[in-house]
Amino acid sequence: MTKSELVDLIAREYEHIQRSEAEAVVNEVFDAIVTAMAAGERVELRGFGSFTTRVRRARVGRNPKTGDSVAVPPKYMPHFKPGKEMRERVDLQDT
Repeated sequence: MTKSELVDLIAREYEHIQRSEAEAVVNEVFDAIVTAMAAGERVELRGFGSFTTRVRRARVGRNPKTGDSVAVPPKYMPHFKPGKEMRERVDLQDT
């Protein structure tokens, strides 16, 4: 499912909400999650999961074209851990 499909689904499910309003809400929710993570905060949505950041250590990489060593600095990467309810519902898809 893409973001625009999510917006369309919300607009169809709730007829009193226009598509533009649904799009604004979806964008605002995503922006709030990204802003909190950028500030180093943990975002937890009960039943869905939690978003955190993890540090990826500095390492020595290779330039694939030349084979030269390249220093890759440490960086923060987003991490998602699904909640119990999500794991259980997704697991039911296999049965």
